[in-house]
Amino acid sequence: MDPSRAGRGETAAPCPDEACITCSDEAVRVRVETLLDDGLALVDTGSGLEEVSVALVDVAVGDTVLVHAGEAIGVVAPG
Repeated sequence: MDPSRAGRGETAAPCPDEACITCSDEAVRVRVETLLDDGLALVDTGSGLEEVSVALVDVAVGDTVLVHAGEAIGVVAPG
């Protein structure tokens, strides 16, 4: 599936690595704890909970996602 179509009723393919494809900065693995309104989620960073955008990916509670600059950019492992 074309990753640019994620969030439009299709499920994105798992991310192949842990770097942002746009700028090559390293992304952070986090676990989705709670889905919020407006395309946001609370995620467990290992150091506490943080609010991030999940608008670009289809996620569920328990999924592990890669986050870069406060935006989930891919699902690493389904919950």
